[in-house]
Amino acid sequence: MKQYGKVRSVQQPDPKVIDDFSVWVAENIVPVTEEPTGEEETGFTGYEYDLTQYTKDEYISMVDEKNASLETQVTDTQLALCEVYELLG
Repeated sequence: MKQYGKVRSVQQPDPKVIDDFSVWVAENIVPVTEEPTGEEETGFTGYEYDLTQYTKDEYISMVDEKNASLETQVTDTQLALCEVYELLG
């Protein structure tokens, strides 16, 4: 994983871009407009966001961990609902 921190672009980024080797994730996308300063003739109008590059293996592993966590949460919720139904019945 390689974090690039705050990045600026004049085009709105896609939240996720997949190329041959990497998965690029853009988060916290915010429109930015800056007026020209004394030295600059033009300001900046575009987007600022956090950019992270993952290898495909890193990204697959991260998604797998999230899925496992969600499965555990669903199972816990189902067990809690079963207990509630037993108390009502």
